[in-house]
Amino acid sequence: MKRITTVAYSSLQASLLALLLAGQAFAATLRPEDTSRLATLSQELNVPMATLEQAAEQADYRQSVLDAFKRTAESKPWYEYQALFMTDKRVNQGVDFWRAHSADLARAERIYHVPASVIVAIIGVETFYGNNMGKHPILDSLFTLAFYHPTRTPFFSKEFVNFVKLGNQQGWDLKTRLGSYAGAMGMGQFMPSSYLSYAVDFDGDGHKDLFTNPSDAIGSVANYFHQHGWSMGEPVVDAAQITKPSALSFVQERVELKQKWGQLKQAGINTVAPLPAATPVSLIQLAQPSYSEYWVARKNFYVITRYNKSPLYAMVVHNLSQTLAKQYYGH
Repeated sequence: MKRITTVAYSSLQASLLALLLAGQAFAATLRPEDTSRLATLSQELNVPMATLEQAAEQADYRQSVLDAFKRTAESKPWYEYQALFMTDKRVNQGVDFWRAHSADLARAERIYHVPASVIVAIIGVETFYGNNMGKHPILDSLFTLAFYHPTRTPFFSKEFVNFVKLGNQQGWDLKTRLGSYAGAMGMGQFMPSSYLSYAVDFDGDGHKDLFTNPSDAIGSVANYFHQHGWSMGEPVVDAAQITKPSALSFVQERVELKQKWGQLKQAGINTVAPLPAATPVSLIQLAQPSYSEYWVARKNFYVITRYNKSPLYAMVVHNLSQTLAKQYYGH
């Protein structure tokens, strides 16, 4: 029998590991540093350590989850990103969803002061009105991100613990609950911490069910926006014109509202509608194939980015909400 050299054996190990990582999933044990982090979060979030360890033992590492983080839609230019969501099918199904749940949407608008059009647009962008809530085991996704993501382990470690906490509250089988590769779940794609903080029992049946109950999903999305400061009737974003090349230095990658309109106007940025000089704003740039659009984002635009920090996401939600409202009301 031919003897395997040390070098050949190491190469064989690497090949086997590569094949393993390329597969669907495999069990992974907690490292000492992972256990230490869980122990800290156990106390911070009031979840028994034994419960967390049991959940971790059920979880599998999934390389596909880490790979998905490299292919986010928000990495596309605006004209490609917008085309993914602003389709006749999404608009038509959105109007159908609105009509089917008009009473809940009207009540949510009245209670939380968030437009029905925005609520429908969020559910439409996130899950195509509940038709695509994700096929990834949430426990595995959050476990993988909590302990193997190169930069975001602090965030996802908390979400892993919050998912265990939430699942115990709801009586879920943690292993079978499905969602996005990032661990978002339900019609509105709430992360576990958001589910715990903002989900509401909107139909009063004693459960907060964002997976199969559109009423709860509608109320919960409205509550999320309300709690993050949506101002009913206030503008969302204004088209802008750049009159001086130097004004481009004010463009921001993320909407932070650290600029004042008076500052931007003085720099050579114009809008059709006048804004008070002290209005907090952010100047954003969206790429078209042969030119760029410029927009002045206001507070309500910023609130949309509390759902997803990408300006592309906030703009497509706003555009879809406007289109849905025109179709629904017939003008």
